[in-house]
Amino acid sequence: MRDAVIEVAGLRKEFITERGESVRALDRVDFKVFHNDFLCIVGPSGCGKSTLLRILAGLEQASFGSATFQGQVLTRPHRDVGMVFQEYSLFPWRTVMDNVTLGLEFRGISEGERRSIGQEYLRLIGMEGFADAFPYELSGGMRQRVAIARALATEPDVLLMDEPFGALDAHTRILLQKELLRIWEHKRTTILFVTHSVDEAIYLADRIMVMSARPGRFKKEIQVEMARPRDRAMPEYGRMAASILDMLEQEVVRG
Repeated sequence: MRDAVIEVAGLRKEFITERGESVRALDRVDFKVFHNDFLCIVGPSGCGKSTLLRILAGLEQASFGSATFQGQVLTRPHRDVGMVFQEYSLFPWRTVMDNVTLGLEFRGISEGERRSIGQEYLRLIGMEGFADAFPYELSGGMRQRVAIARALATEPDVLLMDEPFGALDAHTRILLQKELLRIWEHKRTTILFVTHSVDEAIYLADRIMVMSARPGRFKKEIQVEMARPRDRAMPEYGRMAASILDMLEQEVVRG
């Protein structure tokens, strides 16, 4: 039996609006993330997917219940839990190399060692020739590669990814999905990936968790047992997509 890296039990999250009203974003969320997992979460807009990821990143606090990483309650950012946001969130005044090695700099690692590690990850994402470029000189897809390399450079045990390809065009998105799988198969970092795209979830994940409309809770867990690389033309691929889309449509109507 595989070890759970992240465990969430009875988690609830409520927000107070400016008018003083309580809004429940998440309710009774229970799940586990296992070592080397590639887990995707899909759900209707506003169901709390990003809020859940922010709680796991230590950027939000749960109102009730618990979220733990290797047995430690997550109340603040953890050095072994990395995060990639939908926005590229690169510092425009820093070069690609300096952006990739930012977390290493915070840890006090020497400049020579930082650059050596940075070069390794730039090679991994196929951007070793852009170390001295600035973010404004890169395409959207290249900037997102840099953001992924920065998150991986600190060698986190878990990588949280919040709609990381959502702002990209369809062709670039497919290319980066393939790139991410290649990196995951090379590094075997545990990945928890939030997406609105059912197709993306089926293409990437070992497991898919389908969320309900707000307040978000898990409606169903689906094991994706198709071998990689996955062919979108496979009948089982289409059947799985149709089943998940039907569940999401039911939740949109209910919500």
